[in-house]
Amino acid sequence: MESPPTAGSGDLFPRSGSSARPSPPTGPPSASAPSKQRKRRTPRYTGRKLFAFDRELGRRFVAGADEAGRGSLAGPLTAAAVLFDLERLTLSERRTLARLNDSKQQTEAAREELYPLVLRAAAQACVVTRCVRGIDARGLHKTNLAALRAALLRVAVPDAICLVDGFRVPDFGHEQMAVIDGDCRSAAISAASILAKVTRDRYMRRVAERHRHWDFDTNVGYSTPEHRAAIVERAAAARRAAPRRGLPARAAGSARRLRAAGAGRLTRTSALPRIAALAG
Repeated sequence: MESPPTAGSGDLFPRSGSSARPSPPTGPPSASAPSKQRKRRTPRYTGRKLFAFDRELGRRFVAGADEAGRGSLAGPLTAAAVLFDLERLTLSERRTLARLNDSKQQTEAAREELYPLVLRAAAQACVVTRCVRGIDARGLHKTNLAALRAALLRVAVPDAICLVDGFRVPDFGHEQMAVIDGDCRSAAISAASILAKVTRDRYMRRVAERHRHWDFDTNVGYSTPEHRAAIVERAAAARRAAPRRGLPARAAGSARRLRAAGAGRLTRTSALPRIAALAG
């Protein structure tokens, strides 16, 4: 008995100008043929793990605090605190925060997406900003601790446990715990880091419209090669300036140049020794 015609033989379908050879397979390779393509990894969401850490503390109310801008050369220090009511937090809200993680490990788009979700899920939230003049007057570390404490005071409730990323803050009448690497271990701290980072970045991008020569829209005040190059360029012409505030002449000159450029309210005196070294 004759075998039925096949598509490859051309007896069942007209060729219409195509090759008489059978087409190469288009589907996935068979199990017998090893594939050279690597399998695409499924993203590992950490929100569940972070909430598990907070639940293990055995409290209904867990507050977390974190800051943004402590290591920058310019711009404000921004601290945020978030309070979660773990008994009233719905499954839907936990799922929307599945991508919650340290803000520094998130893209700008991911942080912006998480920002309203954090505000919606939080029982309380607060953002505190400290300006450059305050940082210069009190010192960076003291200003940071005071800002974190002020943010926690706004959200803490009786019987809440307050978690701080890496530090203990001055006593404020609530139980607290310093958590090393807290922004990638605790959901409350991670949520606070999102609020702090997004709030500060939005401010620096608005400032960038006024001070275009500092590229604040891309570096948001942090030490990038372009930011350092701009500092060196503007400080080079002021190396012979007289000392000011006990700083080296180059640092004092840098301060005047920065203020003359209109960025005096954004540049920290604590960063000037580093600026002087860059300009030397």
